[in-house]
Amino acid sequence: MSPFPSSIQRRLSVWLALQTLIGLSVLCVSVYVVTAWNFRQKAQEELDQQARLVSHLLNERSQGGGALSLQHKLEDYFSSHGNVSVSIGRDGAQLFSSTPATSGEWVWADHRVAPHDSGSSFNVRIGIDTTQDARLLRRLGGTLALAVVLGTLLVSLTGALLVRHGLRPLRKLAERTARITPDAASVPIDPLEFAQELRPWIVQFNALMARVEQAYSQSKAFNADVAHELRTPLANLIASAEVELARPRSAQDMQLLLVSNLEEIRRLSGIVADMLFLSRADRGEFLRSRQPARLAEQACAVLEFHEALMEEAGLRGTVVGDATAAVDVPLVRRALSNLLGNAIRYAAKDSTIVVAIRPWGDGAEITVENEGPRIAPEALDRLFERFYRATSARDGSDQHHGLGLAIVDAIARMHGGKTFASSTAQVTRIGFTVSASPAEPPATS
Repeated sequence: MSPFPSSIQRRLSVWLALQTLIGLSVLCVSVYVVTAWNFRQKAQEELDQQARLVSHLLNERSQGGGALSLQHKLEDYFSSHGNVSVSIGRDGAQLFSSTPATSGEWVWADHRVAPHDSGSSFNVRIGIDTTQDARLLRRLGGTLALAVVLGTLLVSLTGALLVRHGLRPLRKLAERTARITPDAASVPIDPLEFAQELRPWIVQFNALMARVEQAYSQSKAFNADVAHELRTPLANLIASAEVELARPRSAQDMQLLLVSNLEEIRRLSGIVADMLFLSRADRGEFLRSRQPARLAEQACAVLEFHEALMEEAGLRGTVVGDATAAVDVPLVRRALSNLLGNAIRYAAKDSTIVVAIRPWGDGAEITVENEGPRIAPEALDRLFERFYRATSARDGSDQHHGLGLAIVDAIARMHGGKTFASSTAQVTRIGFTVSASPAEPPATS
């Protein structure tokens, strides 16, 4: 668990207080250390000065001044300098000693002075009273310590106010997002109303809300479509069973009923299977196997499977171009079959359905073209939605439940590709692409 509060405002305030405390402490300690060093240097210089003076007087004595004259000079000088103490000895005998006028803290230094007369040297001990300097240092230390405490408190209080003021846009943003409801989710937050640092987050939030709203709308429409698609075969099953059970029926009549119900059940099973496949694709399910395949060869196999339907509708089919790609062959065949089934339903009679294949990047592009009525531009963008039909609502819903192109879109995404569609007055083109290297599935723990 973090030792600091979870609140951003408190955490910033604490860090600012710590930074101020450390910064002021380092600064004040540096001032104290430098001042103490200057005082020591001052005392050392004064000691050296007094040592030079005593050495000069001792040399004058050796040049004929006499011991009594030296005594008087030392007494006259040091009697007027109460902050200096001197003790002079020679050959074990003490020649002079001044008594300090004050008691306190002293700094001492020992010197050996050799006179010019080449006699034995003098032992000189000099002391400097540093009581005043020590008192000033103590006062300076107390003042600096108080400055650290007061400065830290002042900066902490003002820093907390500044942090609170700086975080006000976050509180404003929280209030703004709290007003978002399902009825007002489509109203985006204006990034220009907030600070520069928050704008990327607001843009991403608006995009997220747009995706959520779209998913919510699609979910409501999907639920309604599912209810409609399942209601029709279930109603047929119930109605036929009630009619047949209303009076005694022969075994042949019951057999016909079972055959009819079996068709409806198979339709229900197909809807459920397609919905399960789309659900797995939406969850990010990846291909189980990929192998290089000639797509023209697969397209010819799918055309051959639909040959009877094409002959019945008076249509012809051909494959143009070729490409080799690593694909899941059953899934690609299923996508091609859905596109061909869609083209057969809407192609003009005595026309030719063309399956065009060409290389696309590191994969391939597969397009199914048919002559027929033009698809409205507003419908092209919705062709790959579930249960959507470009023709009048629910046309042919007893045979086709509107999931074929949605499955094509899912298969394209599973192959790292995409779907596309275009329609003119004469030709409608619907297809998809596959990539040789789609994204790998995420690692599982």
